[in-house]
Amino acid sequence: MSSASAPSLGRSKLAVSPQAISASRAAFVIGVTLLMALAAYYFVGVDEGTTSVFGKTLVLHEWVHDSRHLLGFPCH
Repeated sequence: MSSASAPSLGRSKLAVSPQAISASRAAFVIGVTLLMALAAYYFVGVDEGTTSVFGKTLVLHEWVHDSRHLLGFPCH
């Protein structure tokens, strides 16, 4: 029995950069993510109507009421 050699698949070598995105792009993405996380934290955890940026209304508080309880924020 003779062994047949496998045909060459013609693989090409690709140059891979060690840096996937630039440092400035990464800083921008992290900054936007942090800003959105802080806004979500405020709307769900801090805004209770008495110190609301939307005036003396509980609309936002009532809108996220169940989320507040799920995440453990006191609201009563």
